Amino acid sequence: MATYHVNRPAVDKARAMIDARQYVLESDWGRSQPEAEAENEFLDRHDWDSYAAWHLGLTEGATEQTKARYGFVYGDFRRVHRMGLVACRYRAAQWHHKSIELAAHDLLQHLDATAYGA
Repeated sequence: MATYHVNRPAVDKARAMIDARQYVLESDWGRSQPEAEAENEFLDRHDWDSYAAWHLGLTEGATEQTKARYGFVYGDFRRVHRMGLVACRYRAAQWHHKSIELAAHDLLQHLDATAYGA
């Protein structure tokens, strides 16, 4: 199983987007999360750092500037998705990636406090 560490620039980007209210509260994440074609289109127009900023995890040992390097996507390359954060938290918990789980949890709490005043 791959080992991940938290991608701090991605956490910062997600937090800033939440603060700017660039999020989707209800979505079908299975349909909203970027597929390979959308990832390729994004990479055609943006650099690898921009792509990385949409992923909460960095795969240890994976080659830089490859899709394998990045895991736990939380948005659709335009907005943060609440269900994307839920999915990141769930998958990280399921696969015992505690630091990713906690980062997703913190972002989810920030999103809910921002959106719902909770």
